Amino acid sequence: MSENIILTHLEIEHKIKRISYQIYETFVDEQEIVIAGIAKNGFVFAEKLARNVEHISDIKVILCEVHSNKQNPFEPITTSLPSSSYQNKGLILVDDVLNSGTTLVYGVKHFLNVPLKKFKTAVLVDRNHKKYPVKVDFKGISLSTSLQEHVQIVFEKENSYAYLSQ
Repeated sequence: MSENIILTHLEIEHKIKRISYQIYETFVDEQEIVIAGIAKNGFVFAEKLARNVEHISDIKVILCEVHSNKQNPFEPITTSLPSSSYQNKGLILVDDVLNSGTTLVYGVKHFLNVPLKKFKTAVLVDRNHKKYPVKVDFKGISLSTSLQEHVQIVFEKENSYAYLSQ
């Protein structure tokens, strides 16, 4: 098994900063937005985006953790917030890596049951292996990989990185 670093800590920090500015530009007229991260790494990425958006703007960010069963996406999705907390607000659904699009598309479906002002998606790495017609609004990088390769994001305080393994 070989590993190739595709994003260093500094590159990830730059991607987070750039995506944060894109979020700010998209939601510039909003007082408050919701950043909903898919549990585990998607939520860690969402926390980093939230801190940056609040640092560069006056927008108040409400964080929401999204729990889904990635092995069985038909199971109901749950969130750390009641739906009334994100109703009629701008919302960004965040994950670390977009592989087949299954997790993101079922996450989108969950949030479409509530009226939202604006709905966007963000990922750090878009792998271009989609089973579903999912377009990401904000992405760090697009990466063409083989189906045998796996992208992993490691979030550590001082040494985050992304690598590709076979």
